[in-house]
Amino acid sequence: MNTTRKIMVVDDEKLLCRMLGRLLTKNGYGFIAANSVEEAKEHLEREEIDLVLCDVNMPGVSGIELASHIKSHYMDTAILMLTAIDDPGTAEDAIDAGVYGYMVKPVKPSEVIINVRNALRMRDLEIANRRYLQNLENMVQCRSGQLRKAMEGIIRAMSLTVESRDPYTSGHQHRVSGLAGAIAVRMGLPGDQVQGTRLAAMIHDLGKISVPAEILSKPSRLSNIEFSLIKVHPEVGYNILSAVEFPWPIATIVKQHHERIDGSGYPLGLSKNEILVEARIISVADVVEAMVSHRPYRPALGIEKAIEEISNGSGRLYDPEVTKACLSLIGKGDFSFSALEELQP
Repeated sequence: MNTTRKIMVVDDEKLLCRMLGRLLTKNGYGFIAANSVEEAKEHLEREEIDLVLCDVNMPGVSGIELASHIKSHYMDTAILMLTAIDDPGTAEDAIDAGVYGYMVKPVKPSEVIINVRNALRMRDLEIANRRYLQNLENMVQCRSGQLRKAMEGIIRAMSLTVESRDPYTSGHQHRVSGLAGAIAVRMGLPGDQVQGTRLAAMIHDLGKISVPAEILSKPSRLSNIEFSLIKVHPEVGYNILSAVEFPWPIATIVKQHHERIDGSGYPLGLSKNEILVEARIISVADVVEAMVSHRPYRPALGIEKAIEEISNGSGRLYDPEVTKACLSLIGKGDFSFSALEELQP
């Protein structure tokens, strides 16, 4: 419990505000009530608020519009949404507005407290990463070899921060980075572009810091709402990384790593050469690593299944040049994840 954490409940149902207020106060949080979006904005202008717990359906301005306003003007304030309607479309709108969680009424007290704690934890991680990146940006300005090494170290630290929240996929980004770099070399990309590919792959899942840990490690199929939360991670990663002037288009690569060349990917539905070659490389490496590794919801599928997947998807989902390079590496024994593990820092 932390009495320094201030939470504002925004709901036109005064009784619900009082009930949530008692629950939050009992658990050691500071509490503010606002019965309209206008009142909530006044509080935000006057004082620092750690988290806003807001109803979706409000008279006049909606809760989702308030969430967008908070995301634009108060980036250190976390947002949780409450709604009486279990609608995936509304949930997706809320996620696009930058919320940290989405609860359907009636909610249990334990559910509220768990979501509040998770949201505050994710907020703290994002603030810490912004501080990392602010320091990193100052370092990048010099562009010297020594500073590049230091920057790579920070990128690796950021990668470990993400993976520490999900022990089931520990090392995933490191392995994807190794395969992506090897593919880039096999394709004959310039050394600097190979390095950018490796580093972008090292933090391609950075945006998962916005996803609750229990969803990342869930041992069963995700619901539509849970999958919507997962799908927003490329954009979250982009938003975090775009503040830094890297020597490579790291933020854009991270944003595009789930795009597919037929336009069926996300978040933008880009196709073919609209997708950076580095992102096309990482998308193949990501699929291969995921299929050969154990996941909480299934055992490892093996390298043969991974080869079958990228072979069948070549020219449709995956860049054929990237697929060809990847198959060449694996087929000739020039790359293996087991050998990469021996080099794990």
